[in-house]
Amino acid sequence: MNRRNFLSLTGTLTGGALLLPDFLFSYGSQKNLIIGQQCLVFVQLNGGNDGLNTFIPFEDPLYYDLRPKIAISKNEVISTTKGMGFHPALKGFAQMQQNGDLSVIQNVGYPEPNRSHFRSQEIWQTASDSNKYVNEGWLGRYLDLQCVNHTPTAGINIDSIDNLSLKGESPNSITVKDPDRFKIKNIKETDVLSENPSLDFVRKVANSVLEGSEEIQKALTQSTTQTSYPKNALGKNLEWIARLIKGNLNSKVYYTSQGGYDTHDNQLVIQKNKFNELDSAIFSFYQDLKQANLLQNVTIVVFSEFGRRVKDNGNGTDHGTAAPMFVIGGQNQGRVIGSNPNLADLSQGDLKHQIDFRSVYASLLKEKMDFDYTKIGIKNQALQGLF
Repeated sequence: MNRRNFLSLTGTLTGGALLLPDFLFSYGSQKNLIIGQQCLVFVQLNGGNDGLNTFIPFEDPLYYDLRPKIAISKNEVISTTKGMGFHPALKGFAQMQQNGDLSVIQNVGYPEPNRSHFRSQEIWQTASDSNKYVNEGWLGRYLDLQCVNHTPTAGINIDSIDNLSLKGESPNSITVKDPDRFKIKNIKETDVLSENPSLDFVRKVANSVLEGSEEIQKALTQSTTQTSYPKNALGKNLEWIARLIKGNLNSKVYYTSQGGYDTHDNQLVIQKNKFNELDSAIFSFYQDLKQANLLQNVTIVVFSEFGRRVKDNGNGTDHGTAAPMFVIGGQNQGRVIGSNPNLADLSQGDLKHQIDFRSVYASLLKEKMDFDYTKIGIKNQALQGLF
C-alpha cells in the first residue's frame, strides 16, 4: 500500500471503537509533547460567508445601493466603530471586541482568487499559491517539523471528515467526531515478527494511535464543563475542545467547522440562523476559557474560504473573494486591522484583497508558536499589529 494512502487510513479516526491486535502495539513508544502552553483553535465557516454582512460598512452609501434586498439597516448594526459594525446576531463577537479580546482583520484573501469552494478551501488549507497544488496542509507541515515521533494528539480535528490543513507526512493529528467515544480496545493476539519496514511503520503508527486515545480519555477525566454551551453541533465541538485544553492534552492545534454559508438565496434568514449558532458557540467557548484563566494561552481564528460578491443577486449573493477574519484571545491587540472595504474599486464585481491570509498564518506561527514560518514555505511577511 502507498505510504501516504496508508497514513490517511491509520492516522485518522472518526470516533467509536477501533479494534487492533496486540502485536501492532509491541513497538516501543516515546512520548513527545511539544514545549509551550500556547495553542491555536480554528473555526472554519464552510460555504463562503458573506463578510460584508458580517462586519458591515454601514456608513458607505454604496453598500445600500449595491445591496437593496439584503443590506442590514443602519439601526440594526451593533458595536460600531469607524464606519463598521457587526451583524445584529453577533452580539457575543461585539462584546468580545469591546472587551479588547477580538481583532478584526479586514479584506483578507489572496492573489488570483478561485471562486470554487473546494479549490479555495484547498488553497487556504495548504497555504499554496492559487496556481500551485500541495499535498500537505500548512499545519501538517508545521507539526511534521515539531514532532520527532508520531504524536497523534499534536493536532485534533473535531469533525466527521478529515481536514487537509492538518495532513502531513506523519500522522500527527487525529480526526474525532465524538472524543468521549474515542476509546481503542486491544485484542489479545500472538505477536508477529517481521523484517518488513512497512510493517514496522504500521506498528509505530498503531502504537501512537493507542497513545492518542489514552491521552484524550485522560484529558476528559481531568476536566469538566463549567459554562453552558448551546445545543448545536458547533457548540458541542467547542465544548469538547475546551475540555481537552483544560484537561492538559497539550495539543498545539484544534480544528472544527460550521457549514451552511453558501447563501445564493434567502441569505438574510440563513445567515442570521448560522450566526446565532456561531455566536453562541464561540462566546460560550470564550467565557469557558476566560473562567479557567486560559484565554491568554488560546488563540481562536474564525474564517471562511472566500466572501461573497458585493452586489446582491436578488435574495442572496454569489461567490466572491475577500472577507474579514476574526482572531479571539491569545492576547491579541483587540484592533480592527486594515482599511474599510472599498466598494468603489472592485475587480469584476468583487472586493480586492488587501491582506494575504498567509500573512495572518505567519503571524500566528511566529508570535504564538515561536516558529519560523518560512520553514513550511510561507513567504509572506507576518501581519503586524495583531499581537
